[in-house]
Amino acid sequence: MLQGWKGKISNHNQLGGIETSIIDNGAGRGTRIAWINTGKGLRYKVVIDRAMDIADAFYNQHSLTWISHAGITAPQPFSHHGIDWLRTFGGGLLTTCGLSHVGGPETDAFGERGIHGLISNTSAEIISIQQPDLLTGNLEMSITGIMKETKIFGPSLELKRTISATLGQPTIRIHDEVINRGNTATPHMILYHFNFGWPLIDEGTDILWKGAWQSMEGNKANKIFAEGNDFKKCPAPIDSHSGTGEAVVAIDVTPDAKGNCICGFNNSNVRLALAIRFSKKQLPWLTNWQHWGKNEYVTGLEPGTNPPIGQSKARAENQLIHLAPGESRSYDVELEVLEDKKEIDKLLIGLN
Repeated sequence: MLQGWKGKISNHNQLGGIETSIIDNGAGRGTRIAWINTGKGLRYKVVIDRAMDIADAFYNQHSLTWISHAGITAPQPFSHHGIDWLRTFGGGLLTTCGLSHVGGPETDAFGERGIHGLISNTSAEIISIQQPDLLTGNLEMSITGIMKETKIFGPSLELKRTISATLGQPTIRIHDEVINRGNTATPHMILYHFNFGWPLIDEGTDILWKGAWQSMEGNKANKIFAEGNDFKKCPAPIDSHSGTGEAVVAIDVTPDAKGNCICGFNNSNVRLALAIRFSKKQLPWLTNWQHWGKNEYVTGLEPGTNPPIGQSKARAENQLIHLAPGESRSYDVELEVLEDKKEIDKLLIGLN
């Protein structure tokens, strides 16, 4: 944000803020969105009718995220069978997975669950929008909404999400509260499916994370996540990743002395880095998804309560959270864009 603005402007929108609107064309027609401009080069689109997930995200001229062929679509609340979820997966900076299932489609004695749960196809009830107030010097902005994953006889989970930023800082803060509004205990899983693309993600971009890891496919069968491979350096598009080709690794992410975790990317060619920060206690797992298909070139860093192993396997391994009636859990994730060499070097040192 440029300095020296005090006493010279009358409306915060001259610097940044939150603007809501409705998409009026294509598959997303009628979908509510909110553009957030931090006034520091970072601007991004919150899709109010898709769990307040984040679609487009730019830092100056650089896109940070990957957008699927579908892009933004209107919510499909009954996309809960098999792989229906993929039909409306727009990619974007954030797609939330959960609130009771994270992983592939499955059926067991507890019911049928489609890929990655229901929440991303749920519209929000917006309960507050706070704009910066330049006159009082309050540079904070935020948007808060409530999403409900519920049915009669339960389960009934509620997600209260606040996305906030500070005018003049290239950061996104996400604060989530998940509460069981029902009268019986219910399973709970959540995963923050952050998706990154060109130009931040390019040949030679460093993928930054630290921790013990396990290939989701098994080391012997995995052509990327295997000992001896440089799987933390983004490659050129890979022919074998056309169609359904992909590689996924679950990471028992290493926290610092205060219990905080950090991961991200560094593209030295455009001198741009991105850091994701979260609490190990809240989100003990990190997933790295790599899909290097031609024209479908994307990698994801995904903090979560569990890897995307599904409710059934999490239950069998005694890793499935159950929320008692009235019980809640909170989650905080922060993303920061870095271009200052000293700040980028500090990030790299912390992850080496």
